[in-house]
Amino acid sequence: MTMTSKKTVVIATPFDLDNDDFYQQWRDTKLDSYPETLADLVVEINDPRKLTEIEHQKLLSVCQKANMVIYAGKTSDDPDSEIPLAMGRAFNLLELDHNWLADQSGLTSLTVVDDGARQNYIPYSNRAINWHTDGYYNTPEKQIHGLNLHCVMPAPDGGENRLMDHEIVYSLLRDKNPDYIRALMADDVMIIPPRIGKDGVIARKEEVGPVFSVNPVSGDLHMRYTIRTQNVIWKDDPLTLEALQELENLLETDSNYNYQGKLQSGMGLVSNNVLHDRSAFEDNESQKRLIYRARYYARLAGTSVNEVYG
Repeated sequence: MTMTSKKTVVIATPFDLDNDDFYQQWRDTKLDSYPETLADLVVEINDPRKLTEIEHQKLLSVCQKANMVIYAGKTSDDPDSEIPLAMGRAFNLLELDHNWLADQSGLTSLTVVDDGARQNYIPYSNRAINWHTDGYYNTPEKQIHGLNLHCVMPAPDGGENRLMDHEIVYSLLRDKNPDYIRALMADDVMIIPPRIGKDGVIARKEEVGPVFSVNPVSGDLHMRYTIRTQNVIWKDDPLTLEALQELENLLETDSNYNYQGKLQSGMGLVSNNVLHDRSAFEDNESQKRLIYRARYYARLAGTSVNEVYG
């Protein structure tokens, strides 16, 4: 089966379905020496607030290959918000997504909250969060391309993350059937219904768009996705549903591309908003999980596909 997709790509990019030679070249280079374990993603540093050039280069090198890196710093459980903010600036991530539940700094403090508006949302609970990319409900102009999760305090039990590079997912789907990519690039494949406030007024309008899209200026791949079935409406045609099932199978199958681990105090994830989830967890009286989340509208500087692969 062959489908016709709308041509939106301007710059040469391996994510153009009409440029198979570039794609094959990119894929072979991408997979060569690709990190095989979570440990391959970890870079030890001293303090993100005083990152050295050598530390930055090591972090960047891993990000250029896997779209993510885990830093293991020596700040322990220091709650200074400057730690994740400084890490963001090191990659020229400057414009934070100030979502309505964010802190004044623009960071979001992910911890269990039992009162106020936050108590109604899963990130502020101890419940599991399934596979997603951040900000999949945002407007097209405010899509999240950069993401930093910094651990101040882990939960004593649970709270692990699984991680998967969205470019790897794209490649595996494209190799299986390029029409899966065409289906998931459709402008109307994914609908996020409006969020209605307690007063009955629309607090966030409906958002319709693709799963995969390509930046026409940089050629970079972006992914907008959630595996959840509530509050999301998928295009109801056989090919789209088949593509979504194949995508879910990739995420739920153990492989060298599917990493799992738990951030400890002073550790963090810097990424181009890769796919991730979170297992359920339990706090206790002496240890309460606190993760700072920073969302950015830009990708990590130095990781654009044409900068890395030419």
